[in-house]
Amino acid sequence: MSQPVTILYFAWLRERVGTGSETLPLPPGVSTVAEVVAHLVARGGGYASAFANRRTIRCAVNQEFAEPGTAVNPGDEIGFFPPVTGG
Repeated sequence: MSQPVTILYFAWLRERVGTGSETLPLPPGVSTVAEVVAHLVARGGGYASAFANRRTIRCAVNQEFAEPGTAVNPGDEIGFFPPVTGG
């Protein structure tokens, strides 16, 4: 079995999902950020709520900004967070 990924949730995403982090194995065929999000949404509940408007969520893979098509590999750290605004 392959090494799981660590998923981190920040700000209101953490509140909706109900945890700040979790470790889970990637199912077969899930190899991009977009596919990870789809997998999480399919879990329903707070995940569906947190990712309801995917355009408002940013992602980092191994602490580097990532796009929906960015590859995700076993052992990666994936962080989801709302856009950051400065002022």
